[in-house]
Amino acid sequence: MPPAQEAFDCLRPQLAAFGLTRTHVKKLAENLALLAWCAIAAMGLIGQIRFFCQDETRVGLKTISGRKITAKGIKPQGKVQWQFQSTYLHGVVEPATGAHFFYEFTHLNSDCFQVFLSLVSQQYNDSILISQLDQAGAHRAKRLQIPSNMILMFQPSHAPETNPIERV
Repeated sequence: MPPAQEAFDCLRPQLAAFGLTRTHVKKLAENLALLAWCAIAAMGLIGQIRFFCQDETRVGLKTISGRKITAKGIKPQGKVQWQFQSTYLHGVVEPATGAHFFYEFTHLNSDCFQVFLSLVSQQYNDSILISQLDQAGAHRAKRLQIPSNMILMFQPSHAPETNPIERV
């Protein structure tokens, strides 16, 4: 039985909960196999190969303006101040084992993402990490320096359902 078929049969209930079909699993398994081969043969990396899903989210508070009481027929006037107090939570999750790493940042930019990649690389320094992520500008910045034990795998545009961390 092919490895993609075995993976699908073993994980059928979990994958169905995420809406993933046999075709999704087959393409993902083919891509992961190709990336694993590249990591070992072409890049000369040695270690356990682990697949992670990466995403970030904004967590915060937006102030809400209250109501103004005025006489009938008079439009209320008042200052509205839109202030944001927020933070960004970057994270990676390994779907196969549930291993995870999260870190909080003040911004969503390439500098913060660079620090996050370095932290993840240090956390799992004994493994080769294949990380699936979206095509955000911070992830594709030209000045980004990918750690030597990481391979970034970008998911298709406008397809968040292909990344399991989107459901966390």
